[in-house]
Amino acid sequence: MRKIGRKWSEKVEFGFFTWPALICVAIAFYIPFAMTIRYSLTQWNGISKNPKFIGLDNFKQIFSGDANFLNASWFTIKYAVLYIVIINVLAILLALVLDMKLKTSTWLRAAFFIPYILSLVIVGFIWKFIFMQGFESLGESTGWGIFNLSWLGEPGLAFISVLFVSIWQSIGFYMVIYIAGLQSIPDDLKEAATVDGAGPIRRFFNITLPLLAPSITISVFMALTNSIKVFDVILSLTGGGPGGTTYSVAYDIYRDTFQNNLYGYGTAKALILFVAVLIITIIQLTIFKRREVEA
Repeated sequence: MRKIGRKWSEKVEFGFFTWPALICVAIAFYIPFAMTIRYSLTQWNGISKNPKFIGLDNFKQIFSGDANFLNASWFTIKYAVLYIVIINVLAILLALVLDMKLKTSTWLRAAFFIPYILSLVIVGFIWKFIFMQGFESLGESTGWGIFNLSWLGEPGLAFISVLFVSIWQSIGFYMVIYIAGLQSIPDDLKEAATVDGAGPIRRFFNITLPLLAPSITISVFMALTNSIKVFDVILSLTGGGPGGTTYSVAYDIYRDTFQNNLYGYGTAKALILFVAVLIITIIQLTIFKRREVEA
């Protein structure tokens, strides 16, 4: 009887601590997600009390003739690929430098990480002022033609500007992940490789890089999800311009939903984005996890 009573008390205690959390998760995620699926099957302007059920018409329209969604998808793919590659390469290089025993390494780590503390919306407005006002002043004082370019007014330069600002703001976060990965690599392996005559480049590719696989998996995962969902820097820096050439999928969803009052249509796009992010991240984690090497 005591065992039965103890098991019952443990179940009650377990439920007492877990059920409030499960209820909060359901209210914050599962219920809105179910409502998203429901509204994606309707024609709704966000105001009327009775959305009109139209089945899969929203999805048919998206995949058959929505040029804005296709252009936004292409922009997001280009942005995501370049963002993932560039930020991870630069973060690894910075981590290698700042993991050395330098007198200023602590200050440099803080300097690179501070921009990540700021919101991308704030960073976007700051760089918008720099591109429009600061570069103009620099062009007048230095005479360099690069500062006289329309960095936010030409499609190609606007894309580069969005990519640059995003990398500048978040590179410190990925750098910290790689520094933690470098510090977890045993020094014995590096010393043994040095004794065997391996140079710095060979040690990096044969020892350091394979043992950084867990950090690479995390960083690529974070960079992938953040780049596919890019929105705030576009909203504050370019506003989707010039001529809609910097629309991301997330920004296109925002524009249809909150500016054009196509809540049902925008919700269908959001559901497609969710499924795409889910599938891509599962594939990415599966592939990268297989390549991890334990020290």
